[in-house]
Amino acid sequence: MKILVIGGGGREHALVWKLTQSPRVEHVWCAPGNAGIAQDAECVTVDAGDVPSIVELAAKLGPDLTVVGPELPLIHGIADAFAAKGWPIVSPSQQAAQLEGSKIFAKQFLQRHAIPTPKILGVYESSREAIAALDGVSWPLVLKADGLCAGKGVLVAPDRAAAVEFLEGAFDRNELGAGGHKVLFEAAIEGDELSFIILADGQTYAPLVPTRDHKRVFDGNRGPNTGGMGAYSSDDLLTPAMRNTIVEQIVEPTMRGLKADGVSYRGFLYFGLMLTADGPQVLEFNCRLGDPETQAIMARVDFNLAEVLLDAASEKLDAAKLKWKPGASVCVVAASAGYPGKFESGKPIRGLTDFSHDTGAKVLHAGTKKIGDSIVTAGGRVLGVTASGDSLDAALTKVYAGMSKIEFEGKHFRHDIGASSKRVDVAGA
Repeated sequence: MKILVIGGGGREHALVWKLTQSPRVEHVWCAPGNAGIAQDAECVTVDAGDVPSIVELAAKLGPDLTVVGPELPLIHGIADAFAAKGWPIVSPSQQAAQLEGSKIFAKQFLQRHAIPTPKILGVYESSREAIAALDGVSWPLVLKADGLCAGKGVLVAPDRAAAVEFLEGAFDRNELGAGGHKVLFEAAIEGDELSFIILADGQTYAPLVPTRDHKRVFDGNRGPNTGGMGAYSSDDLLTPAMRNTIVEQIVEPTMRGLKADGVSYRGFLYFGLMLTADGPQVLEFNCRLGDPETQAIMARVDFNLAEVLLDAASEKLDAAKLKWKPGASVCVVAASAGYPGKFESGKPIRGLTDFSHDTGAKVLHAGTKKIGDSIVTAGGRVLGVTASGDSLDAALTKVYAGMSKIEFEGKHFRHDIGASSKRVDVAGA
């Protein structure tokens, strides 16, 4: 098999890392890739959001399978373009990808099919209209930009001042781009967040191991939201009862609802959940693998990923093929100074040589590039140190030992990834 992976972040490096371990895989391209991916695959320069250019590239390369990492090509219809050519691809259609592309579309879908989700309190298209509506709300209040905002389009506002700052930034200062031109208000709920991801082939689906992401930039869940500062997966993350509840109350109704709406879903579907005292509720959908959840998930894969993904692209998915390493896995992100705000790039990274032999961890590159003989920073999230172990503590020990070996100017990371680990059950389950 020859496989094309679209994207250039930590998620894509994790996919390439695991795909190249398949005995069936002869060659992997990654477009555009990064400095770390270039050590494991052939990187090809292309804009990951430019579907016509990707189609042109695929026609030239002739991959047996294409796997899409980021959201932009999904929203721009890459699956439809490939389907018109008869090319196998792991990606939902443009219609299905609206579940991620529009928070309002997703909320209407959830309400239409009676899937548990926080109550929507209003949708607004100007700061004046939205700020006026703040007089009648309770705090905290969840504000969500309707469109794609690189993980920065959601605020749990503790008070009016924070909400006004977000709304003026979205509407008046255009800080979120086109994705922030509509904002919805949502009731705040309490509980533990969970990432529950499935792989679907249009007819059936298979759940992946659950993960928990850490969005806030600083320890103790302080500071602004980021694209994700770390994630972990463990056998203890969910009780069997809670897992069954998620499948019965969330996943199954979603898949039935998609079919009822005439949507054949193929690819990864990410359920961002809040596990409340009254049961799980859907906070958001992503129509792809999460980042850095993918890094933790790939560290636990104990099956032929290339074969399973080709099965999914061919409507032949067999959930029994998905086997997982027992225990736990962790990914901790090393970020540039200033992230998730303004940051500088081009900082030399030291400590990458013979890394895995010393620590038992794997460095998965996100925002890196090679200049001469040096690998330098080229993004907000730079690297994800990833490891698996018999227990969460064992995996954490490997990861933080590895993190201590990496140095670049301004490096910062969270020291408490996985610290909130606990099994969560639901009332009456």
